[in-house]
Amino acid sequence: MAFFSKLKDKLFKSSSRLEEGLDAIVEDGGEETTTPDPVIPEPEPEPHPVPEIPEPAPVPQPAETPSPIPADPTPAAPPPEVPSSKGVLGRLFARSDTPTEVRRTLDDDMLEQLEELLIASDMGVDTALRVTANMAEGRFGRKLSTREIKQLLAQEVTRVMEPVAKPLPIYSKRPQVVLVVGVNGSGKTTTIGKLASQFKSAGKKVVIAAGDTFRAAAVEQLQVWGDRAGVPVLTAPEGSDPASLAFDALSKAQEDGADLLMIDTAGRLQNRADLMEELAKIVRVIRKVDDTAPHNTLLVLDATTGQNALNQVETFRNLADVSGLVMTKLDGTAKGGVLVALADKFGLPIHAIGVGEQIDDLAPFDPEEFAAALTGLEQS
Repeated sequence: MAFFSKLKDKLFKSSSRLEEGLDAIVEDGGEETTTPDPVIPEPEPEPHPVPEIPEPAPVPQPAETPSPIPADPTPAAPPPEVPSSKGVLGRLFARSDTPTEVRRTLDDDMLEQLEELLIASDMGVDTALRVTANMAEGRFGRKLSTREIKQLLAQEVTRVMEPVAKPLPIYSKRPQVVLVVGVNGSGKTTTIGKLASQFKSAGKKVVIAAGDTFRAAAVEQLQVWGDRAGVPVLTAPEGSDPASLAFDALSKAQEDGADLLMIDTAGRLQNRADLMEELAKIVRVIRKVDDTAPHNTLLVLDATTGQNALNQVETFRNLADVSGLVMTKLDGTAKGGVLVALADKFGLPIHAIGVGEQIDDLAPFDPEEFAAALTGLEQS
């Protein structure tokens, strides 16, 4: 639950926008209705045996004597009536204590507003239509509150995300080669450093190859993470052939008995032909050492790019055999719904999500926690 609390705090832009939008939709055309607390029946008292009491002996009665005072033929007046606490005022105050909730009938207009809100949250048109249709199934014409709509929306988001929530698989093959791809600035280098640190903490022997040889900043950043995690980072002079570095790194990982080799790559999409050739060459070269490599091709996506993340997945699936996703920077966007669109459209495993720069700000993807944080739904 610790990461859920952090995720909810970090996702405040997404959840607050959705929450405010849902409130506005329900209030637009809704009406206030009472929501009485459920009546819990009190347990019936257990019967106790009644002790037998012996009948008293008859007492002799004295003989009647005439009363000297004549009886009053007028019957006594009844006592004055005390006003009941359950009168008009009582009923008025009782009614004011009953909680109320604004509810709105789920109709075509409300569905259209819900669709627009989800599309604005970058859930995408197709996914938004599918989610709202499922929410309305069997509930059309019913009056719903914001709380109930949030619950329904969280359920639908969870249903979409559950099939893709899978941790990065660890194989018995050593070293396991993880090729990491993504555009520059997506959080690729930081993700590699965090994953390496986490695997090292789990007892795995990790090697990092700084394959983005055209960006000195990426190499320096990886070296910082490597020093922090106690993981070796193999580098090459700026402008060197990334494939040659990958070959040397895999050979060294084999010699050292490493469990994991993580290879950073360039993310220049301005010239896709060059990038495609570069990635293809890396794969060709490392397969001279291990014909099954790479064992994972991880695509790192920046959530702040919104719907552009869909285009990046499409592009990198053509450039490389992407096997799974990591979504970063969910703390910096009001459009966290793009992750739902990615899951719905591509069905690629989502291994982890990042919500900050700290080492524990990257965690395995949990669909229920994400759905609750996205919709602002409280988790018990």
